[in-house]
Amino acid sequence: MSDDRMVTQVAIRAAVRAGAHALHGFRSGLLDTSLKQDQHDIVTQYDRACEVMIRDEILASFPGSTIVGEENGTVLGEAGAGNLTWYVDPIDGTSNYARGIAMWAVSIGVAKDGELFAGVIVDPVHEQVFWADDRGAFLRDANGERAIRATGTNRASEATVALNFPLARDLMYRPELALEQFAEVTRTFAQVRGLGSTCIALAWIAAGWLDVTISFETNAWDVAAGSFLIRQAGGVFHGYGSGTIVSEAHAHLAPHYYAAVHEGEFEKLHDIMCTQSLGPQR
Repeated sequence: MSDDRMVTQVAIRAAVRAGAHALHGFRSGLLDTSLKQDQHDIVTQYDRACEVMIRDEILASFPGSTIVGEENGTVLGEAGAGNLTWYVDPIDGTSNYARGIAMWAVSIGVAKDGELFAGVIVDPVHEQVFWADDRGAFLRDANGERAIRATGTNRASEATVALNFPLARDLMYRPELALEQFAEVTRTFAQVRGLGSTCIALAWIAAGWLDVTISFETNAWDVAAGSFLIRQAGGVFHGYGSGTIVSEAHAHLAPHYYAAVHEGEFEKLHDIMCTQSLGPQR
C-alpha cells in the first residue's frame, strides 16, 4: 500500500474511532460545556478528548506530521519528513451535538506540501463515512460502499441551499443589506436550510443531497476535508477573502466559502459572498 493510501486509511480509522467515542456523550446528559469566544461558540469534554484520540492515531503512523486542530491548535510531530498537514475538527457542529441534535460529524483533511489529497467526514449517528483521495469520492454506510457524485440542479427555483447567513455580526454591519440579501435568497431558492454543521453541508453537496451552500467565518479544519471531497465528487468549491475568490490551492485556508454541485452557478450567492466578505469584521 502506498503512503498516500495509508494516509486515507489512517484518517478513516481515526475519524471512525473518535466518532464512536463522541457517541458515548451524545444525548447522555453528562456533557460539560464551556464557552470559547461567545455563547455561539461552545466546547465539550468530548471535543477535546476526540481531538487527542485523533492526534495520537495520526502521530503513531506518521510521526513527522503537523496537526492543525480546532481545540488544541497546531501540534508539530517529530522532526523529519514533516510534509503532511492534517486539519482536524473532532466534532463539527458542537452546538448541535451538545443540544442532542443529530447533525454533527468528525472531519479530517490532509495536505501534502500544502496541497490537499485526502479527506474524511464521519457522521457517527447515521453511520456514514464520506471519504476521498486520488481514487475519487465515496460513501460507506449500511448499504455498503459506493462512489458519489455532486449532482443536482442549476435552477435556483428548484435548488436547496444551506447557509449560516446572516450572522449576528452581519446584522450589526450594514443590517439592511444583510436582510435584503437574505430575503432575496428565500425568494429565489426553493428551500433554505441552516444545518449547524459545515462539514455535513459539504458532505451532502458531494453526495448530491444538497445543491449549494455558503458560509462565513470558517477555518481550515472546518472545510479541508469537505472541500476536497466535493472536488473529487465533481462539485465546485470556492474560497473567498476581501471580496474576491482566492486561488483554488488556498481555498481551504480562506475564511469564507461557496460550494455547489457541478451544474450549479448561482450568481446571487456569489454576489453575497463578494459583498459580505468585504465587511470590517471579515
